[in-house]
Amino acid sequence: MKKISKVAVIVVSDKGYRGEREDRSGKYIISFFKERNWDITDYSIVPDEKDMIKEKLLDICDGEKSNLIITTGGTGFSPRDVTPEATKEVLERDVPGFSEIIRIEGQKKTSRAILSRGVSGIRKKTLIINLPGSIKGVKDSLDIIYKPLPHGIDILTEKDTDCG
Repeated sequence: MKKISKVAVIVVSDKGYRGEREDRSGKYIISFFKERNWDITDYSIVPDEKDMIKEKLLDICDGEKSNLIITTGGTGFSPRDVTPEATKEVLERDVPGFSEIIRIEGQKKTSRAILSRGVSGIRKKTLIINLPGSIKGVKDSLDIIYKPLPHGIDILTEKDTDCG
């Protein structure tokens, strides 16, 4: 079966980066996309450091290594949670719908969903979507946003031109 597209996964976690916590969210994202026949091009764990997050995002986008980057973690209220700020600094175009629907639909399951500051947008031919760090937040978010993703990536990469 033909691969649909390429996805990179970036886990943002100080404890994960130091090996003090097992990554479950990033691994779940990988299995989710593998089940749907996507090519996993990168899996990284970086600390909650804005410059390191930006560097990783730029490497993938500017190196044309993936059409989609899913980040997990660093989207909350902690002073160390800087994933949205790092992401905003690399984006060329906003795509707020993904993050908006994650918060709106997530709010129906937990009142804490509104606390997520995740953002979504495009750099070159890569869509970047910030997800929460919790495994439950990741599962719920992917279930919410997946249906339009393949078409959006096809439009972004010009494999499809029919937006109607």
